[in-house]
Amino acid sequence: MKYADGPTVEVEARIEAPLETVWRLISNIEVPVQFSGEVQQVEWDDPGAAVAVGSRFAGHNRHDRAGEWSVSCVVTHHDAPHTFGWAVGDPAAAAASWQFRAQPSGNGVTLRQSARLGPGPSGLSTVIEAMPDREDEIIERRLAEHRTNMQATVDGIKGLAESAS
Repeated sequence: MKYADGPTVEVEARIEAPLETVWRLISNIEVPVQFSGEVQQVEWDDPGAAVAVGSRFAGHNRHDRAGEWSVSCVVTHHDAPHTFGWAVGDPAAAAASWQFRAQPSGNGVTLRQSARLGPGPSGLSTVIEAMPDREDEIIERRLAEHRTNMQATVDGIKGLAESAS
């Protein structure tokens, strides 16, 4: 597994709620803060503006090994009520790309969240450069951390959506 190949992780949850309810949650950048062990706070650069592709926000994160850091994010997908996504840093060379996809399924919604590492530089790429012989292990560990936080997020969204219905 190589960082340059854009390793990805995806999780999902089946939600018994209307698609519009799920959309309101996945397009609200503050919702993951409630469930992720890493994302601590988010804020729009222009809080009064309508959210669209190109909208920007800051994410503030904390990790036991990496400490605290902030990132600038750009909305890359805003296709209501199905897809909401963002890139960390420059979308053309993102440090990571994140996306929620909501699809009708029976009487509810299948919600998927995915994350892709790279191709742009990040804190992870710095660690890999310091220990190139451990690249696979470093990436696998990071994807596992993302998987845990992402599953907590989609499960949390499921709980919110189903309790609102």
